Order: sequence, then structure tokens, then C-alpha cells
Amino acid sequence: MTNRVVLFIMDSVGIGELPDAKDFGDVGANTLGNIIEQEGGIELPNLLSLGLGNIGIKGLEPIVTPLGAFGKSDEVSNGKDTTTGHWELSGLHLTQPFNTFPEGFPIHIIEKYEEMIGRKILGNKPASGTAILDELGEEHMKTGHPIVYTSADSVFQIAAHEEVIPLEQLYDFCKKARELMMGDVAVARIIARPFVGKPGEFVRTPNRKDYSLDPFGETVLDTVKNSGLDVIAVGKINDIFNGKGITEYAKTKNNIEGIEKTIEYLNKGNKGIIFTNLVDFDSEYGHRRDAAGYRKALEEMDKKIPEILNALKPNDIIIFTADHGNDPTFKGTDHTREYIPILIYGQNIKAGANIGVRKSFADIAATIADLLNVTWTGKGESFKNLIIK
Repeated sequence: MTNRVVLFIMDSVGIGELPDAKDFGDVGANTLGNIIEQEGGIELPNLLSLGLGNIGIKGLEPIVTPLGAFGKSDEVSNGKDTTTGHWELSGLHLTQPFNTFPEGFPIHIIEKYEEMIGRKILGNKPASGTAILDELGEEHMKTGHPIVYTSADSVFQIAAHEEVIPLEQLYDFCKKARELMMGDVAVARIIARPFVGKPGEFVRTPNRKDYSLDPFGETVLDTVKNSGLDVIAVGKINDIFNGKGITEYAKTKNNIEGIEKTIEYLNKGNKGIIFTNLVDFDSEYGHRRDAAGYRKALEEMDKKIPEILNALKPNDIIIFTADHGNDPTFKGTDHTREYIPILIYGQNIKAGANIGVRKSFADIAATIADLLNVTWTGKGESFKNLIIK
């Protein structure tokens, strides 16, 4: 009997292009493989011991006896963004992609938004979050006008200096944007992007806040919560699901704090799901096309894995996986359509079990429900029988 499942998301750690990558302009993308190639190697001894190299990843050698079960997954949903990936991991298939605005938002939307917040905006175009601060941060400080921008993802992002627009006011601006961006123009997330500093030295703060859409159907989080078990969200998980299916959550400022919070929860008496996201890989290194930083962050996480595994109780299981790719060696600054790795570990897991190539991220949701012995009627096919001793 499994008491807890830790679903541990290494945000954007894709492992190679999906068969339909050409439809997304992502032929040749391979987040982990291309980092290894460009950086001349990587030190991930703990992930390798669990079976990461046995999945079949460019630049990684398999080992004879992995400690965990391993495999990878294709994606059914039409998209490659955070919300799409996490919702599929939780058992939902998104057949219609979220709205994106590659040319910026239509003028009638911007005019309505300016009317709602009582001031003009700057920007209104797709941009890197750091580049747009360099471009418009000084003007923002002089005028008090918030910076609105988007990306290839379905997002309406609002950047503001914390000394120019206080956090609570920025959050209120985001709530108004959430009201506006619904229906035919709905975007997956409204994101507050506060920053500090002076021109040439702007830095985003950890006070980011996401305003998401509710999931359109019941997720495995809802199912587990409704069964009387805990669903604990660490990192940005609570924002991604707009609080739905969550019983408790903890915000985190960086990857290391996310790992430490996960360990804290493992040392408590909860039962059900601990759902953790380490976002730095994506936000700090993938989008910024910093392969060296990405490699270093992965190596730092790997060093902490023994602490996580040592905190597991005998009836706990942990699943290391991802939500999409974000190849820092690839063109542009956007996510990439890739396979995600799946590593499963626990005292009751068959060492070296190969779960193969799963058809959907939702197989993880079905497996979690199966492991926790709750009835699941959503998408996905459980691989519990392949991994349990």
C-alpha cells in the first residue's frame, strides 16, 4: 500500500524532440542532450543511479542496475506550455490550444485594459522578461506605466518596479487582466512580474504571482483530495491549478528552497500527494538561453537528491519528471516540444523496471491514483503493474 506519492517536476527538462516537433518549429530540440553536448558533459550521478541514462538520452550512458524504474512520455495535448504540461500530468488532455498573441494584444483589448486600470501601458509585444526590462524599465520608472508583454506561451505578463507600483497594486492590475482575458480571448495565465533595481541593473524579484484559469475537468488532484487525502503543492503548482484540488501549499523562491520544502513535508505525517515544481531551470536558464547555468542548476539539484530519498518513508514513492522542454541551445527563447523523462523510486519499486514510452503524460496521473488506491476515471493508463515489486 502506497501512502504518499511525490510528483517532482524538473521544470522544462525535456529529453528530445517529439514526433510532432515539426508542427511546433522544434525539430532538433533536446534540452538535456544538447546541454550535455554544448557543455562537454554533466555530473548527475544520483539521477543516473535511478536510471536516467537508461531512458536513452543523448550523451548519457546506461548503467547495469538502476535503483529505480524508468521511461519517458509523449504528449497528447496541443501545446508546450506550463499549464498544458501540468494539466496533462494531472490527467487532462487539452485538444484546443490556449490563445497566444504572437503580434501582441489587439488594440481594443489594450484600450479596455488601460481603462480598467486607469493608466497607459508600455510594451504590448512578445519579449524576453529580462530584455523588456532593459528596454522599457527606465521609461516605466519615469511614467509609472506598467509594462505589458507576452511570449509564445498563453500569457499576459505585467512587469512593474516594486517602488513604482507597489505589489498589492500590481496584483490588483493582474486581477483586472484576468477578468478581461476570458472567453474568446482567454489566456492560460496572467503573471505579475515585479522587479527592483536601477536602469541597467534591473532584477526580477521572487514576488511573482500567477492568475490561472481553473482546470476544465477533474484532475487526479481533485480525486485524491476528495478521497480525504492530502494534496500539497510546492512552488508554482498552486498557481498553475488556481488552487483547485490543493489542500496546502508553500511558495518557494528558488530550486533549493523547493527541495527543502519538499523534504519538510516528507518529514511530516501527511498522506496523498506532494506535488513539487522547480521552476529555475525554465525561468532562469531555459528562457534566457543559458546552457552553462542550466547545467550547474541540474548538478546542484542532483546533489540534493540523496536528502530527498533519505526522507522517504517505506511506503512512499517519488516520480521525477518534467512538463515540457526549454532547450537553451535552441533558437528563440521559448519552450520546446519534447519527451519528458520519468524516473520512479521507492522501497516497493522494481529496480531497473522499464516502463517504455508512454503515450500520454496522463499515464502518471492514472498511476498515482492506482498507487493511492483511489478510483480514477480520467485520461491515462496506469503503469503500476510494471513498477511494483
